[in-house]
Amino acid sequence: MNTLKAEKRSMDIKAKKLRREGFVTGNVFGREMKESVPVKMDKKEVESLLKKNNKGSQVMLDVDGTKHNVLIKDIQFDPIKKQINEVDFQALVSNEAVHSVAEIVLVDAEKVTTGVLEEHLEEVAFKALPKDLVDKIEVNVGDMHAGDTIKVKDLDIAKNPEVTLSTDPEALIVSVTEVHASADDEEAEDGETAEA
Repeated sequence: MNTLKAEKRSMDIKAKKLRREGFVTGNVFGREMKESVPVKMDKKEVESLLKKNNKGSQVMLDVDGTKHNVLIKDIQFDPIKKQINEVDFQALVSNEAVHSVAEIVLVDAEKVTTGVLEEHLEEVAFKALPKDLVDKIEVNVGDMHAGDTIKVKDLDIAKNPEVTLSTDPEALIVSVTEVHASADDEEAEDGETAEA
C-alpha cells in the first residue's frame, strides 16, 4: 500500500495561498473521528501517488506521524490550470463497509477486429468492507466479436458475496457492434435515444 505524507492544515491560511505554495489541500473524515481533519500535502507527492492510485484506491495517509488507512474518496481537478486542487480521504474501519468506486480498465482492446468496440461504463460503484475494496477492474475484451457484450453482472466483483453493487448489474460495460453503412449508424443512435 502506498503512503502519502500530510500535515494538519491551519484554516487561517486560505487554500488558494497554499496551492500557490505547492500544496494540495484535503480533508480526512471517518466514523471513528470526532470531526474531519483538514490537511495539506506536497503537490508533487500527490501527483506521484495519483499516477498509480485513483478515486477508490486504498492508501496509507501519514498525518503528522499518525498513520490512517484511508480510501481516496474525491479528487478535485482544475482543468484550466491542469492541477489537483483537493483530495478527500475516508478513514477506514476494518468492520465498516464503505461506498467506493472501481475504475474499469479494458485489456487487449486492440485485438477486437470484427467490429467497433464501445465502452459504456468507466467505473462500477459498490459497497464493501476495507478488505474487499478494489480500485481497478480489468476487463479482457480481446476475444470479443461483433454482437458480444459484457455487463456488470459478468464481472468477478459482481460474483463476490462480500460486495454490494450500487451500479445496476444489467448495466452494459462494453459492446462490439458491426461496421455498417451510415444509415444503420443513424438507426443505432435512434435506438439509444429511445432507450434513454
